[in-house]
Amino acid sequence: MIKFNPENKEVLTFDESLGPAMLITDQAEADAYLADYLAYTRKWLIKSPHPKGLTAEEIVRINLGYESGYCSIEVQERVERLFHTKHPIFGKVGEENVVS
Repeated sequence: MIKFNPENKEVLTFDESLGPAMLITDQAEADAYLADYLAYTRKWLIKSPHPKGLTAEEIVRINLGYESGYCSIEVQERVERLFHTKHPIFGKVGEENVVS
């Protein structure tokens, strides 16, 4: 099972927090990962609120969607489905999006 922050580090890099999520294929595993990632992000928002007022859920889903854009189409589609997200600029795989 892929766990969020298995070493219980105080501070994670983006790769440490997002990379493992790209490997998840099971909904229950994704839900557990998401819950732990949200808790981690909420902890940081208490210390330092987001300048635009984004919530932990918004930040986490944006990060997951963005990271999936560096992966194959198959991984992007899986991440979108498992984590209920999309790429913050390009949208969901297969949707027509206009980027200006």
